[in-house]
Amino acid sequence: MTVLLGDARSGKLANNLVAFGRALRRAGLPVDSSRVQWAQQALLHVDVGSKVQVAAALEATLISREEDRAVFAELFDAFFKNPDVAAKLLAQMLPTGEGKAERSKRRARVNEALTPQKGFGVTKPKGPDQEVKFDMAMTASDQVRLRNADFNQLSVAEYGLVTRYAQDIALPLPTYASRRAHAHRLGASLAWARTVRQAALTDGEPLRLFKRQRRREPLPLVVLVDVSGSMERYSRLLLAFLHAATRGLKQREVFSFGNQLTHLNPAFALADSDDMLARAGQLICDFAGGTQLGQALATLRGQHARKLVGKRSLVLLISDGLDTGAPQALEAELLWLKRHCKTLVWLNPLLRFDQYKPSATAANVLHAQANRMLAVHNLASLQQLAHALAQAVSGQRARPF
Repeated sequence: MTVLLGDARSGKLANNLVAFGRALRRAGLPVDSSRVQWAQQALLHVDVGSKVQVAAALEATLISREEDRAVFAELFDAFFKNPDVAAKLLAQMLPTGEGKAERSKRRARVNEALTPQKGFGVTKPKGPDQEVKFDMAMTASDQVRLRNADFNQLSVAEYGLVTRYAQDIALPLPTYASRRAHAHRLGASLAWARTVRQAALTDGEPLRLFKRQRRREPLPLVVLVDVSGSMERYSRLLLAFLHAATRGLKQREVFSFGNQLTHLNPAFALADSDDMLARAGQLICDFAGGTQLGQALATLRGQHARKLVGKRSLVLLISDGLDTGAPQALEAELLWLKRHCKTLVWLNPLLRFDQYKPSATAANVLHAQANRMLAVHNLASLQQLAHALAQAVSGQRARPF
């Protein structure tokens, strides 16, 4: 990769900066689109011909944790072709030195972050599907760590493995009593048609009386997934999880939102999750951009209001609440949404922090309007999601922060 320097607003540097930010995200660093914008502004105040100044400006704007500095330094050198990288890599291969395991792990994250990736979805290998096999290298402690690891902190290989795990998690939705009835041993009235048909098999003697019981159907599901820059890793994995967990559900509507609303049902109609993600990448035009939830909900009300089936729909709003739109418009649209659904559940990855508070304006509005707030940031939270949804539909109040 040949990197050309130039003005931060034009030429090759702007594109390389965006690509470098994506590489940092793939390495597990929390870098969103706003940090990339800050980095671009910072480069206007330094000499872009000096790699030292560029590295200092990017480090000051793209990372905020001490433990990420070493990964940033190695990835910066590898991405921008430091001539001393080969010597550093050779030195790390020598069987000496304290902290060798840490450097090897860090080097693996850097190498995986530099692996080319195509589009929103997962590129399928050519030829027949490969069966995933696990050996003794995946110990019990490794499985426990992956089960509780935050999606945003996983390496590329771990992220792919966790995606496979997530697709095996069931999501039984809460049910409601529909108007249609079926014959059952319990019920309030007799099912005469079934009783007479059964009696015809025994010379007209009704040996068994069938009752009429209302059928139980899963609640209609409406999913709104935030695909902004800060939600990139969460949205990919959660889309794969929902695609597998809600397969066969008759009433399922899935939308993505960033700066606009995108209907993803054409992608969810595909049987394979990798094909679904690839098709979703073609449909979504505002991936890894900003967030305008109020505008997206206005589009939902104007163009897809009938997707909300009566007042029985269960709405899952997956977002971190970092919205840039007008809070008044967002509040008005959320009030309309609550009037036209049974339960509004806010799935927020930031709830994993015990001290989290909705300090952002949009997050505060969501906190006030949502019937329930749940954390979705690791496999353990996905496994507990079904039980939490049942509690939310039953009318239990949202847990306090």
